[in-house]
Amino acid sequence: MKRSTVSLTLLICLALPIALSSSSAQPAPTWKPQGREPFEKYDNPPAPPRKIETSPRMISPHGVFISYQVNVDASGNNIIGDAANECAISVDPTNLSRMAIGWRQFDDVTSNFRQAGYGYTTDAGLTWTFPGVLQPGFFRSDPVTSSDETGTFFYLSLRSSWPVQTFFCDDMWSSTNGGATWDLISGKQGAIGGDKQWFTIDKTGGPGHHFQYQSFDQSNCAGGLFNRSTDAGVTWETPIDIPNEPTFGTLDVDSNGNLYVGGEGNTFYCARSSNAQIGNQTPTFDQVIPVDMGGDLSGGGINPAGLTGQCFLAVDHSGTATNNYIYMLASVLPPGQSTTEVMFVRSTDGGLTFSAPLRINDDTDHQSKWHWFGTFSVAPNGRLDAVWYDTRNAANNRDSQLFYSYSTNAGVTWSANVAVSNSFDPSQGYPNQDKIGDYITIVSDETGGNVAYSATFNFNPNNGQNEEDVYYVRVFPGGQGPSPTPTPTASPTPTPTATVTPTATPTPTPTATPTPTATPTATPRPTPTPRGTPTPRGRPTPRPRP
Repeated sequence: MKRSTVSLTLLICLALPIALSSSSAQPAPTWKPQGREPFEKYDNPPAPPRKIETSPRMISPHGVFISYQVNVDASGNNIIGDAANECAISVDPTNLSRMAIGWRQFDDVTSNFRQAGYGYTTDAGLTWTFPGVLQPGFFRSDPVTSSDETGTFFYLSLRSSWPVQTFFCDDMWSSTNGGATWDLISGKQGAIGGDKQWFTIDKTGGPGHHFQYQSFDQSNCAGGLFNRSTDAGVTWETPIDIPNEPTFGTLDVDSNGNLYVGGEGNTFYCARSSNAQIGNQTPTFDQVIPVDMGGDLSGGGINPAGLTGQCFLAVDHSGTATNNYIYMLASVLPPGQSTTEVMFVRSTDGGLTFSAPLRINDDTDHQSKWHWFGTFSVAPNGRLDAVWYDTRNAANNRDSQLFYSYSTNAGVTWSANVAVSNSFDPSQGYPNQDKIGDYITIVSDETGGNVAYSATFNFNPNNGQNEEDVYYVRVFPGGQGPSPTPTPTASPTPTPTATVTPTATPTPTPTATPTPTATPTATPRPTPTPRGTPTPRGRPTPRPRP
């Protein structure tokens, strides 16, 4: 599809609407994400230096689930007056106690100038070290992290210039010590890319082994919506388009090396490239299938200036009968509804057809409640773990809890939903920007899932509000009753429109009160120093969606 080129000035003027103030009891109006790029813009300089005040870090138990604060200072304490959100977690598959989380770091809530924060743990998430940001003073956003099968971590970061934005480009960083220090491996803006980017790594052992694939939206560095690296993230090819332009989604690779991209264009799509794994060929997308998710992506509402969720795609790598099944999940706005639902579909035939959309949130009065930031992960044994924010227990329909459900039969049925966090008000602690990010993430292993999410458990006495911080919680089957009984797998059908209600019965969970607990963390390591970088590629003026 041909798209006209306009100036960056016009792009920046397409800023997201700030609908209602965070103090309002009513949610902001919802809006469609398509056509609103760019999502990231510079409009505040860095906050001036200030005296740093601290309070005990937050450890927030809720039943058998315990959330641990990640963005703590060198002594393991909460930093009063900052903000952290939009977090992406990586787990070392060779040592599950080693994890790293990247997030958007705001040093002061009086400014929305954001940088690439990161933290790491070596004790399975009980304590975290926050050494700082990737590059102090650099405007960054949209953190995405992942790991390869050897335990090398990667951090894809969107960067832009300030005080005048002249580009939306990405660069790739790597860590070989569990996220303690990071090296810039792609060079400045060397991953090209653009806004709302995501990436995945080929771990199949085939011809595309260690290839990295990236997709992004129309506010980008050099056109297109997709590019790849054939040398593990060091150099990146010229971007190309994806038919029907699926954006705001994620990617994965099946055991045969086929690449799948999920996202929303004029509807949801699952796009496949079977030759992206061939290094001397230009990738082409030979299969682009529309997918009925039971609604559309949205923004606004409970998250006024941000998305209420994006599309997540993942492939089953279990080696069992469900190997290479393709799953998609998103918090969507159904037709005629003003709040979102967590919807799930699957394909058993390589993305050619998909099942009817299945609603995972099992609350009775679901049409009037928010189920937002839905995300999921596939465990090595094929179990599916899904988490999302949920307002079902909130009289004001704003206070949210992190909820969890799992499936042991490839998504045919899901367990009764259970709250795994205490309630928090997502409208507090905004860093001069009315949102708590655009997504949360989970990585699963054989027995559970590792979740990075943002919540407002800590109180900031300086402004009389709670503040946005990053938390880690481990979810697992068993916290909410017996596993669902496996049932025969239904044959996929081409994108039907009926919504199927899960069979599990909701189980209410009592809410415990979070308690701050002072717990020291390991001494942070020095802030990483980036390697020397090659000259960045030139970029034409970014282009808006038509």
